Amino acid sequence: MTAYSTTAKRATTAIPAPTAPLALAPRLRPAGRALKVSQRSQLPPFLALDVLRTASELQAAGQDIVHLEIGQPSTSAPQQVNDALVASLSATATHGYTLAFGVPVLRERIARHYSDWYGVTPETDRIAVTVGSSTAFAIAFMAAFDEGDRIAIPTPGYPAYRNLMMGLGLTPVAVRAGAEQNWKLNLAEMDSWDELPDGLMIASPSNPTGVVMDDSELAEICRWCDARGVRLISDEIYHGLTFGVRCDSALNYTKNAIIVNSLSKYFSMTGWRIGWMILPEDLISSSEKIAQNLFISAPTPNQIAAVSAFDCEAELDSHVSRYAVNRDILLSGLAPEFTGNSAPCRGAFYLYADISAVSENSAEFAKQLLLSEGVATTPGIDFDPDQGHRYLRLSFAGSQQDMSEAVIRINRFVSGR
Repeated sequence: MTAYSTTAKRATTAIPAPTAPLALAPRLRPAGRALKVSQRSQLPPFLALDVLRTASELQAAGQDIVHLEIGQPSTSAPQQVNDALVASLSATATHGYTLAFGVPVLRERIARHYSDWYGVTPETDRIAVTVGSSTAFAIAFMAAFDEGDRIAIPTPGYPAYRNLMMGLGLTPVAVRAGAEQNWKLNLAEMDSWDELPDGLMIASPSNPTGVVMDDSELAEICRWCDARGVRLISDEIYHGLTFGVRCDSALNYTKNAIIVNSLSKYFSMTGWRIGWMILPEDLISSSEKIAQNLFISAPTPNQIAAVSAFDCEAELDSHVSRYAVNRDILLSGLAPEFTGNSAPCRGAFYLYADISAVSENSAEFAKQLLLSEGVATTPGIDFDPDQGHRYLRLSFAGSQQDMSEAVIRINRFVSGR
């Protein structure tokens, strides 16, 4: 069992009351003492964004860059949503704060979305609109866990999970879900641990692998968590982005899980920063208080316009068809030694390629590929600190032209090594 951080120490003693007048407090700080910087802020970087920054600087300097590093649709929000935003700007109701959990009309539309897609309708008071899914994860971690609690996360996995956990004083614990495990979580491994985790974080489709759980596998995870008192958090932000398969929601199998989703991926609205949570009953009150103090409310005009997003499936499904073509361009065009042991990407828009046949240092490989050929990718160490040096993540959310050009450049780079 591998932990990314040591268990945080719990506070056991009260802070003593000050014994000197406030005006004398500066005398208690020795001259030359360095100002405090928190240990919890010393987190690993989010490498995908670091690569994006470098690639953008090169692009600004005139270099032609093909962007495969960031998980962002190259398409804009549906036109119907853009029109709804413009219309909302003249409404007085969009000028101020909303309730912390969002405007009722959006929460009601999200509930209907679950009825339409999954055949289950959550109560609207369990639905919380958030500032993207990232804020939803922060609320989930703060509402469900205490400092020092251990959260199991399948690895490779999204780096912000573990980084945010560590920043909040939680302990992320890696559960291998790589090629040796058929890219799936192994519940038996956790059953063999001396101590069960307090929580389990899952994602289907997965970032970076694109692996999709079967319904039976998701149901088994939900039953396992409920039987053992392990809080489940299900990241479902790539729902809708699947190829020849479908995704069920954990909401179909348990009322104890925290469900997280957003408009960023399938709905092609990353910059709108509208996400949501479906909360279990016992976390509604605490989550609302955290939301009130953390961000007050999600942007009001964006919330109102977002209601229209759920009526744009035809346009959005056309993007999924394009992603499928992009995936096939990469899989059929890239050199076999570059894609031969890739994860079976049946969802999301990522190819997690095993590049060990050409490099054992994905960070250096990605750097040289960017500098030499202008192709920006994300090294696997962003998603797997232990084995990610053998992997590279390529996003195929861009245009077909970009994918074809990437194939030419990557193959040229590989053949020249």
